[in-house]
Amino acid sequence: MTAPNVRHPDRFFIDGEWVAPSSDRTLTVISAHTGEAFATFAEAQAPDVERAVAAARDAFDNGPWARLTHKERAGYLLAMAAEFEKRGDELADAQSNEMGIVRTMAGWAGVGASGTLKEYAAMAETYPFVEKHAPRGGGTGYVVYEAVGVVGAIIPWNSPTSLTMIKVAPALLAGCTMIVKMSPEAPHAGWVLAEICEKVGLPKGVINVIVADREVSELIVRHPQVDKISFTGSSVAGKKIASICGERIARCTLELGGKSAAVLLDDYDVGAAAQNLAGSLMFMNGQVCAALTRVIVPRARQHAFAEAVAATFKHIKVGDPFDQATKLGPLATERQRDRVEGYIAKGRAEGATLVGGGERPSELQRGWFVSPTVFADVDPNATIAQEEIFGPVLSVIPSDSEEQAIAIANNSAFGLNSAVFTNDVDAAYRVGRQLRAGTVGHNGFKIDMSLGFGGYKQSGIGREGGHQGLRAFLESKTMLMAGDVAELA
Repeated sequence: MTAPNVRHPDRFFIDGEWVAPSSDRTLTVISAHTGEAFATFAEAQAPDVERAVAAARDAFDNGPWARLTHKERAGYLLAMAAEFEKRGDELADAQSNEMGIVRTMAGWAGVGASGTLKEYAAMAETYPFVEKHAPRGGGTGYVVYEAVGVVGAIIPWNSPTSLTMIKVAPALLAGCTMIVKMSPEAPHAGWVLAEICEKVGLPKGVINVIVADREVSELIVRHPQVDKISFTGSSVAGKKIASICGERIARCTLELGGKSAAVLLDDYDVGAAAQNLAGSLMFMNGQVCAALTRVIVPRARQHAFAEAVAATFKHIKVGDPFDQATKLGPLATERQRDRVEGYIAKGRAEGATLVGGGERPSELQRGWFVSPTVFADVDPNATIAQEEIFGPVLSVIPSDSEEQAIAIANNSAFGLNSAVFTNDVDAAYRVGRQLRAGTVGHNGFKIDMSLGFGGYKQSGIGREGGHQGLRAFLESKTMLMAGDVAELA
């Protein structure tokens, strides 16, 4: 096991310095595959939040950051990108310990962070921060896009590096300052971010990094000096955040839960679909909001599909995430394993047919492991068909027509991701346009953050990634001028 290689886990990064916490409270990070203590970090309390918010507020109101050009800010993003690439192995090792993701998959952490920073740096040259218009009353109109202000970024424990960067990169390019609040289960990526900010000379107060549990995190959401909250996490927490932001008309972007549906049409090969979806469920051990965990299959083919999935699961090695042969690691916490096992028990109790999995691997005596699981004959309204499980559990739901399959897919409080399996691209487009989801993939689990990512209904508000992700950190201002401005900024 590789321990975190950060210099100051006992301190917070606030106002450009590593500062002592206000109390001696600490958080112990548990390794997902051993169940043993992996690292200890300082735990923020109310005075630490106040200090971080004050630093970000002063940096935005009085510091140089918001007054730099977009191109100047992009230079910092490119410098940060180079540093993230250097620390890729460290980030990958930490994520495998913190959330159980297999090391071969976690290896993209540093490169992915670097790519996101480079993508937004490039937008300094291409994004229309100033639009020229012809007002009705004459003269010249400009719509300018300016930084929203101080941002509270609340990061979840699953994929913490990429989910931090998808908030930090566009916010920095926009000219915002930030309080980055890491999850107690996975704080390491935040400390790497802070060390990189320090190394590249980011102006003080632009990025402030702390870790705290829910009660203290809520202070950021409620704080009158925080202009926007960017949150990724559960829909339950998202509703609470949205209500608080609504009380004070704070801006918010919420990327929340999912119960995403894959619709299998009659013409598509059952075995190919089973192989594809069983493999996609291994992504982050099923601990991903966009996972395709409901598969809607023509009734006559559902058992063949479920049995093909179960057969594929038998060949998947479950075990140590640092073993290159492992395809499915542990769940992130003991609490999460208990939650997943509870849903498996509900599936059985509510009459679904357990086709494969459903137990802890007997050979793994420590760590938070669950075998990949597939149910057939799942009622569309059953608990395992309606609630987010956040683990490697697949529900197969039979349908009697294409129209019914679409209705079942849309019978959900969520609407994050989806897929249509068919050899007919026109049919995939036709069905996909009827699915109430933020993304539709053709013949697989597909996400492209460069085109924007987010959901309908209780899967969130707003989009992250690409131009839409940058727009989320900007306010628009209409300027009605008597004539053309000679030099626009």
